[in-house]
Amino acid sequence: MSAEYGADQIQILEGLEAVRKRPGMYIGSTSARGLHHLVYEIVDNSVDEALAGVCTQIDVQINSDNSITVIDNGRGIPVGIQKKSGLPAVEVVFTVLHAGGKFGGGGYKVSGGLHGVGASVVNALSEWLEVTVYTEGKVYHQRYERGKVASELEIIGDCPMDQHGTKITFMPDKEIFEETVYDYDTLRIRLQETAFLTKALKITLRDDREEKIEKTFHYEGGIQEFVTYLNKGKAPLYENVIYCEGIRENVYVEVAMQHNDAYTENIYTFVNNINTPEGGTHLTGFKNALTKTFNDYAKKNKLLKDSDPALSGEDIREGLTAIISVKIEEPQFEGQTKQKLGNSEARVAVDSIVSEQLTYYLEQNPTVAKAMCEKSILAQRARAAARKARELTRRKTALEGMALPGKLADCSNKDPEKCEIYIVEGDSAGGSAKTARVRDTQAILPLRGKILNVEKARLDKIYANAEIKAMITAFGTGIHEDFDISKLRYHKIIIMTDADVDGAHISTLLLTFLYRFMPELIRQGHVYLAQPPLYKIEKNKRIWYAYSDPELNQILTDIGRDNNNKIQRYKGLGEMDPEQLWETTMDPERRILLRVNMDEDVTSELDLTFTILMGDQVEPRREFIEANARKVQNLDI
Repeated sequence: MSAEYGADQIQILEGLEAVRKRPGMYIGSTSARGLHHLVYEIVDNSVDEALAGVCTQIDVQINSDNSITVIDNGRGIPVGIQKKSGLPAVEVVFTVLHAGGKFGGGGYKVSGGLHGVGASVVNALSEWLEVTVYTEGKVYHQRYERGKVASELEIIGDCPMDQHGTKITFMPDKEIFEETVYDYDTLRIRLQETAFLTKALKITLRDDREEKIEKTFHYEGGIQEFVTYLNKGKAPLYENVIYCEGIRENVYVEVAMQHNDAYTENIYTFVNNINTPEGGTHLTGFKNALTKTFNDYAKKNKLLKDSDPALSGEDIREGLTAIISVKIEEPQFEGQTKQKLGNSEARVAVDSIVSEQLTYYLEQNPTVAKAMCEKSILAQRARAAARKARELTRRKTALEGMALPGKLADCSNKDPEKCEIYIVEGDSAGGSAKTARVRDTQAILPLRGKILNVEKARLDKIYANAEIKAMITAFGTGIHEDFDISKLRYHKIIIMTDADVDGAHISTLLLTFLYRFMPELIRQGHVYLAQPPLYKIEKNKRIWYAYSDPELNQILTDIGRDNNNKIQRYKGLGEMDPEQLWETTMDPERRILLRVNMDEDVTSELDLTFTILMGDQVEPRREFIEANARKVQNLDI
């Protein structure tokens, strides 16, 4: 071995150097998601002050230079000398990992920022950070640069004795992050959710860049208003949101829920305001309580006969929007990402409180209870019909030896990692794609017309739809509770539609189906949108393709604007011959694919968007279009 490996090769990273060396370990990634995570870390510290009952307002500003300022009226980070280090406590918080008031010692009863790394990690990954503390009539200030102290803590002025709180301004480091421009909507969604979960807390978001936007989030009704907001694009089954609240086993539980006329369930769970997308014991307790309470009520009030099968949890949760929020002193999360709660006492607490209070609610509101039970019974019948259709499909598949849809032009390679399937709009484009493709690795599945809108259909109707059945069979994974990603036959599922309004609608219908019934495909990065060109430009027997209006203008500027240009605007994929389709949209060396990503931080907003766009309610859709019309490019009606 030529390279030496001894004691001297073992490196000790001083202070916050470890964070700068491996930022992904602390904030997930250095992409846009990690960039926005810096804001969440600082805001979550302020929210912890609100949970402790000592903070009522948080102001977040995107400054004109794209730095971030977070101000709260909490107690203010302590400025006294910390005995063990001999440094001001505020300096310890910003320069030492795993330092904070959340490790016992009475600083916080409950806290989202459990590891004490938030403030110091943000400091380490910032070009500079300044902290100002208002406490006991004095204003303290300190500056850091790339995690290191740039100026000692000093008193820079006086303030009223009743003024208290912390102001932090930081500039994300361009040496660390792939991009350093904050997205207003990403922060808006997260801060609005935080305000819903912390009733009476007022959060203001201000964008001081070009558009100068300011929005305040303040919800006295807390998670009850959250459910109303999420049901905006649906018709509620009954008027009032059901609310359960209480303390058991030293766990504070809040649950809000309301059924609507849709067929999908949307349940969101939180622990100390942290989203737990994989659920956990608090979700298990809620589901147990819901299933038992509804079945007991239905049997007792003769809505179910003794001979009828019990309602399943899925039947009862059809069309349910619910928020489960627990506050717990020492939450135990499964995995590093805090995605699943493990505390057994949370299951007992939620089960007990929801069972007791929901039983009382159903007894007091028999009309509402009857409507809920009748919807659940209809769901039960539809699920039974869907099960028969599914079993019939399975029997057919077994007899026919994994028969694939007749219109699928499959690829010959059997290694899923090397295979991709194009879902193509229409027979004409499907024909061109079949001719253009590489037969070894590219499969083509043409769809006839628009698929069923699954947002408005029960499971039995979905299983009966020919186009959806063709996709389910081709993918190989099954859907819903049968879904198994290990059986996926293609690692790239590429939606290829015309670059017009109809094409966008078909793409949205397909994405709605995948999001509702095969979300793991999106979560694991298997779903893509093809980007066919909008224009073909010819000049002197040379050809260019433009994928947007700005790109067209740039090409025309480069080659000269004159009468020798023949510019063709593609209205659909069918207008391209196989050679053009290959070189613009299907050639892995030259094509542009957009991967469809799912941000777990904003799943509630994702659900709401699909509901608004694909649901029955017209008014919310009109409002959404008006609010987002300015973002649309290349609109071709």
